[in-house]
Amino acid sequence: MRKIAEEHGVDIAKLEGTGLSGRVTKNDILSFIESGSSSTVAEPKTPASAPPQAAQVAPAVPAPEPVSVPVKPLAGDRVEQMSVMRKKIAEHMVLSRRTSAHVTTVYEIDMTRIAKLRDEHRDSFYQRTGTKLTYMPFIFQAVNNALRKFPIFNAQVSGDQIIFKQDINLGMAVALDWGLIVPVIKRADDLSISGLARAANDLAERARTKQLKPDEVAGGTFTITNPGVFGGLFGTPIINQPQLAILGVGKIEKRAKVLTSAEGDDFVGVRWMAYFALSFDHRVIDGADAERFLAYIKEQLEAGDFPL
Repeated sequence: MRKIAEEHGVDIAKLEGTGLSGRVTKNDILSFIESGSSSTVAEPKTPASAPPQAAQVAPAVPAPEPVSVPVKPLAGDRVEQMSVMRKKIAEHMVLSRRTSAHVTTVYEIDMTRIAKLRDEHRDSFYQRTGTKLTYMPFIFQAVNNALRKFPIFNAQVSGDQIIFKQDINLGMAVALDWGLIVPVIKRADDLSISGLARAANDLAERARTKQLKPDEVAGGTFTITNPGVFGGLFGTPIINQPQLAILGVGKIEKRAKVLTSAEGDDFVGVRWMAYFALSFDHRVIDGADAERFLAYIKEQLEAGDFPL
């Protein structure tokens, strides 16, 4: 802490601390540096003594707002104003980081049985439903089941209360050329694999053509994002407020995997594998529950028992 102060020419003795008994904290020093103030700080004024019978309690000091350091463009740099959507995304992401205690856990899941099921039914599914069969409806269904089994992941925080939502409304992040949008599959747990596929494909298409209605991007209770569609192995997604968790699906690809035969012998096989990253709000979700939640999703997907 003192090293940081010395490097930036900050006189700790002249700062007003927000710590216990007025001590100067590391955050006090960083906030002072970010504010761009001079290292010379005015001496705090001594408050008038209060009467003995009117003892006063110091008001709580609010957390400092993050300061954006202005950058001066150099010759040849191109300056572009943020779009309204980009500004709102930025605000929402920063708000989420400041609101939730983010923790991420990652599981590797064997998607081979889902891949075979999809290949086996791809053509007949399209003829029957008129929509493509991707991996996502199976993942949606596994998440639906997990949310019913572990309802804390389908909840929201309001003050010191936890609101367990009755409906499961799955948000699905869709990347657009001009930003990111999260349309919502309402009451997703009432839908079959074909219903989830139709809903997801319809929402994604209308998101890309700017035809979504306002209520179709509101009311989500849990979000799934798919960086794997671009080749990403996994990420650490930011929670979509006021939700308590978000699942990131990595690229589903063939990998060498050590397997064990029925006789107990190990061998190397080629399997369709993917990393699933779950970010959760540690304010109300414990790590053990997050592990159970993701392990249950893994169990379902690796079993591949989904009626079509």
